[in-house]
Amino acid sequence: MTSIAKLSHAEYKRLSLCPVNCPKLRQRIQSLADFFSVLSTAITMDIQFWFRGHADVKWSLTPSALRYATETSRTKALKLLDDFKRVAEIKLDRPPRPDEELKWVQLAQHYGIPTRLLDWTESATVALYFACLDSAIDGLVFVLNPIDLNRLSFPRKPWILDAQSDAGTIQQYLKLTGKKTPAGRNTIAINPVWNSERLMLQKGVFTLHGSRFDLDTSQAPSLVALPILREAKDQLRMELERVGVDEMTIFPELEHSARHLRRKVMNP
Repeated sequence: MTSIAKLSHAEYKRLSLCPVNCPKLRQRIQSLADFFSVLSTAITMDIQFWFRGHADVKWSLTPSALRYATETSRTKALKLLDDFKRVAEIKLDRPPRPDEELKWVQLAQHYGIPTRLLDWTESATVALYFACLDSAIDGLVFVLNPIDLNRLSFPRKPWILDAQSDAGTIQQYLKLTGKKTPAGRNTIAINPVWNSERLMLQKGVFTLHGSRFDLDTSQAPSLVALPILREAKDQLRMELERVGVDEMTIFPELEHSARHLRRKVMNP
């Protein structure tokens, strides 16, 4: 196997803009072959891993409702779910039941309402697609062992929480306000209810953030980031399209298919 070049000092320094405290690998990823080769050194093949792609190296691993600067703003953002329920119920053919809180939160997340969920995927190539979206900015692909994350909260028997059998624990998280407490509830990994075609196509999973907000190695010792430099993004995106990972295949809505087809004409 051909060895992969390392990032220069200047290239690696660009990754210091990332606010997430976790190791950043030094290999220069320039192709899909490089990506999978580096990935194979970062994970253990018989252990489950989740992935998240950031198009901008400066983004944190913080869910949308918890990014606001003040506790008041964060709590107001979380309470938007109540307004969303009132508006959405009449517009949905099969709305969730009143007691299906996680389903409601997932729907709200899908339509852009701030929540304390953070999207991850079981697919490394889907994460890479999102990391490559902006060719003007360096990106990252984060790799997380969800069992390792949950070990901090459930040390005797860590597992990925289930929407049905662990509904009580999940409900306790969803009742939290926007108050930040460093010694409060840890972030946990949960398997979602796959209640949308988009979630299924993207093999979506979630971290549910408690009172500590930001995810880093203090909660997930296995967390690591793979650098996706801006210079490599166009090549990587082209190779992803060749293997069937593009806007049309991971977004089921017709407008995404139309935009993908239009882009093929504009950028042949």
